[in-house]
Amino acid sequence: MNGSGSRIEIGALPGRPCSAAAALQVVGEKWTLLAVREIFFGNHRFEAIARNTGAPRDRLAARLRSLEHAGLVERRPYSERPPRHEYHLTEAGRDLAPVIRALLDWGDRWVHEEPPVVMVHEPAATTDAESRGEADGSHGHDLDTAWICRTCGEEVVRGSLTVDVRSPGWDRTGPASAPATP
Repeated sequence: MNGSGSRIEIGALPGRPCSAAAALQVVGEKWTLLAVREIFFGNHRFEAIARNTGAPRDRLAARLRSLEHAGLVERRPYSERPPRHEYHLTEAGRDLAPVIRALLDWGDRWVHEEPPVVMVHEPAATTDAESRGEADGSHGHDLDTAWICRTCGEEVVRGSLTVDVRSPGWDRTGPASAPATP
């Protein structure tokens, strides 16, 4: 559920009931995630999004409409004559930032020799000092992310996760078999 308490409506999906499948129904197409990436990077106008994604204009327009319909993107006017709009991520769209980051990390590890894009973390202390005119010459650093469990505060490492299937009629291996009748 997003912060506003509403859910994105999708139809019934075949296969295992799963939030990943539902999320992919909304954002699981290449041009959709690349459009989200561009807006996340601060490119809000259609021309910049089209240029930086390489998407065909008609397909990009359709993807932006679907993102707007799903509540991940909102259009904001920036010109009345001619009428023009910018695209901005909503809270639901901004919550895709870790997905974009995970794709960048994976691509850096398995596709590119050198990262073509590096995300830089500007610690709050640095940005607060700069806003007060107290810049001390320190700058942000390349972001190095980790999965941290909010409950216990520990880093999540390989082998420390299990799956608890809570969908009625399903277990980890698939549909639960019907109990044998005597």
